[in-house]
Amino acid sequence: MSAAPGSIRWLLGHELRLAWYGATINKGGRRRPGWPAIAMFVIGFIGLHLIAFALLRALGRDGMGDALLAIPVSLLVVVCSTFMLSSSLRACVLALFERGDLDLLLSSPLPSRSVFAVRLLGIAAATALPYVYLAGPFANVALVLGHPGWLGVYVTIAACATLTACAGMLLTLGLVRVLGARRTRVVAQVLGAIAGALIFLLSQAYNFTRHDGTVGPRIMEMMTHQSLFGPDSVLWLPGHAVLGAPLPLLGAVLLAGLAFMLTLARTHRFFVHGLQQAAGMGRVRARPAGALRFGFRASLFDTVVIKEWRLIARDPHLIAQVLLQLVYLVPLLFLILRGDSAGPALGAGLTLLCSSLTGSLAWIVISAEDAPDLLLSAPAPRRTLQLAKLAAATMPALLLVALPLLWLVVRTPLTGLLVAFPVSAAVLSAGLIVQWTGRPAPRSDFKTRGKENFLCTMLELVSSLCWGGLGWLLVALAADGPAWMLPAAAAVLAAGLLVLLLARAMRRRPV
Repeated sequence: MSAAPGSIRWLLGHELRLAWYGATINKGGRRRPGWPAIAMFVIGFIGLHLIAFALLRALGRDGMGDALLAIPVSLLVVVCSTFMLSSSLRACVLALFERGDLDLLLSSPLPSRSVFAVRLLGIAAATALPYVYLAGPFANVALVLGHPGWLGVYVTIAACATLTACAGMLLTLGLVRVLGARRTRVVAQVLGAIAGALIFLLSQAYNFTRHDGTVGPRIMEMMTHQSLFGPDSVLWLPGHAVLGAPLPLLGAVLLAGLAFMLTLARTHRFFVHGLQQAAGMGRVRARPAGALRFGFRASLFDTVVIKEWRLIARDPHLIAQVLLQLVYLVPLLFLILRGDSAGPALGAGLTLLCSSLTGSLAWIVISAEDAPDLLLSAPAPRRTLQLAKLAAATMPALLLVALPLLWLVVRTPLTGLLVAFPVSAAVLSAGLIVQWTGRPAPRSDFKTRGKENFLCTMLELVSSLCWGGLGWLLVALAADGPAWMLPAAAAVLAAGLLVLLLARAMRRRPV
């Protein structure tokens, strides 16, 4: 039966339809994912059921009901909750600042409370769906194997998604009150990126400190014998809820429902106020007093480079998406500053991360140029413009690793120089590949840029792997690695240069 127009069911159906339409690249008037994408989705879901069956069958009937299983499951719930919070923050920013339909809904006869409730439910549903897709097969297979309690997976995911949606909305609206709508848009995007990488950073905390190899066993012994960390501790209630324990499951449902009702009751008016601030964000500021001045730089090269950096700094979406790559550099920087991390993984890790960062910036600067026709018709040397854009894309990554590489050169000169070579080569190669094979695209396609230009993406990936492998092999050779690494390093170097020559041969010709 169809829902009555204007009802909560009707509005929620509208939200779900928008999420369905947003699951694809809207090109050529397509309003839903294509049949190949749907087929891949179904095949992947069936494959996850097969994987779940193999794992749970190996775990055994007794193992599936073991109380100790709640400990790793609880840790997994915490990890997933941080990613849910990151997704919720992005969804709240999208709902408040990007969608552009709330002013129409709030000007209709619909109650603002209903609009806010449905939007909050939509954020929770969109947050939960990926985890239902990934974890649902384990619950289904456990049901077939005689453990219906595992159906608590669905309830726990719904409860966590509701809690994180409420937390994301409260945080976003709180930032609007403190910072204003314009700054909140940037800060919330950055917080979402950091929340997504928080667990990774915490997992590396053990590596940041000096230890004698006994910390890990001590932690395990404490968790085994201390009542606070025992199998019956309240810390593992999320895991017991996933496994179907009635009281933890009921507690999760009540907590999520209470959080939803309190968020709805206490903030829906400020939600309308935040929307009004967001609607006024685009207003043009008053012209400053005094004569109009143009701040052109001494050279065209400098002007283009600064212009590109300013455009990136003004886009909160790009800041958040690029910042997530920078977060993963933090553990490597800590390891370098400790001075005892001259391993091959350091050379490969720095090379791959810098190459990925440069590829993203190069796509923004070169492929996502807003006025390519204007540049082509400008009375300026084309070579100067190309070099300026290439510099704008490659300089941030090089500046970012300059200080840690200098520190590494001072501590261990040979290793530092060997790491600096593949890092520099990977950064330059990533920028040149995008410049030669990239296709023009709007900046809104940043997340889906790989699907739009498969050739450029594959060349970037192979080039990054080649230079990352070279970084690994060179550092290993400096530490008296086996003799076979020398010809392997030469082969990887030749492969990286070959990829660069292939990209040059397949470069796009200017019209």
